[in-house]
Amino acid sequence: MRQENSPRFDFDFHGPALDTIFDDYETMHEQCPVSWSEHYGGFWTLTRMEDIRNAEHDWDTFSVAPSMILPSFGTDRPLIPLDIDPPELLGYRQILLPFFSPNRMDALLPRTHDIANELLDDVAGQDVFDASVYARMVPAMVFGEYCGFPMEDAAKFDQWVEDIVFARSDDESVARAAAEEVYDYFRALITRRRLEPGDDVLSALLQADNNGRKLDDEEMLDIVYLLFVAGLETTAGTIRVALWYLAQHPELLKTLVTDPSLIPTATEEFLRALSPVQAMARTLKIDTTIGGVDMKAGERVVLAFGAANRDPEIFECPHDIQLDRASNPHISFGVGAHRCLGSNLARREVNVALEEFICRHPRFELAEPTTWHGVGRLAIRPLS
Repeated sequence: MRQENSPRFDFDFHGPALDTIFDDYETMHEQCPVSWSEHYGGFWTLTRMEDIRNAEHDWDTFSVAPSMILPSFGTDRPLIPLDIDPPELLGYRQILLPFFSPNRMDALLPRTHDIANELLDDVAGQDVFDASVYARMVPAMVFGEYCGFPMEDAAKFDQWVEDIVFARSDDESVARAAAEEVYDYFRALITRRRLEPGDDVLSALLQADNNGRKLDDEEMLDIVYLLFVAGLETTAGTIRVALWYLAQHPELLKTLVTDPSLIPTATEEFLRALSPVQAMARTLKIDTTIGGVDMKAGERVVLAFGAANRDPEIFECPHDIQLDRASNPHISFGVGAHRCLGSNLARREVNVALEEFICRHPRFELAEPTTWHGVGRLAIRPLS
């Protein structure tokens, strides 16, 4: 239990709390950049860029165990490499990094364009369509095919991600039930790939060298579970929120239509200001003090990346979305040893998805109101 004089703020970063989270960040920066929240068993929140960067590099103090996901993704198993601290982490990253190199991701670009156009063909001529399907399926198909996930099960994947990522903050049992199904599914798939390897990441991982040995089935399951959840949800959220924002700002949409070369810069701004991952957790291994606030070993600490991305000490007009922002050192992909492995792919998927969408629909608007966050329905009405 926190002492009564500890700085407190009723901070949450899931569900309806996301509706006003940017207002919360502004208040926290001004009044309590380090504060205690009672949600999810209690945690400290860090909001300043400097504090979060320091924590990301100090794994002797801030451990990712038992998980940096709060609440969990429906499992108590460690998500490899997300929930592994250095030095053990480094071996897993060395195995995985080559699969996400810039050159390999560039090789996926033609297929990414094809998939985007196929999905847009499916809704061609409709007065109103759900663009969240497009946002979800572009990364799901690109990443799923690359990894070797059977895409005939795409609808099942979509429901699992919904249950694991979005239902967990309201009803953990839903996430846990879905997680069990996902583990069973991939346990069977790994067995099949051992017998009949293909030309995909899953098959290649089964042959990877991990300090002189092959990855065992349990390591494979934890790696594939993370690839599945992270690869199919976070990029989808970025594509969706970019379309959501552009639908309400026709002048900025026109700018990108006129000059598509600005799309990569716009992608970085959407990642900064409207990232689908607003925060990740750590657990203190030792007592520490940040910003004059004393914290105890064993306590949870949430690194609010979304707050750091709006830190007024780092960003000019941090709450304005500027699609041509020149200096944009955001940390939406994390920092240091745990920086997102899939950042090269995510950027390319978002860029292509936006490029193809606005090429087909240079003018569009929201057909019904919706929130900025999540991967729920996004009703878009193309305009002539």
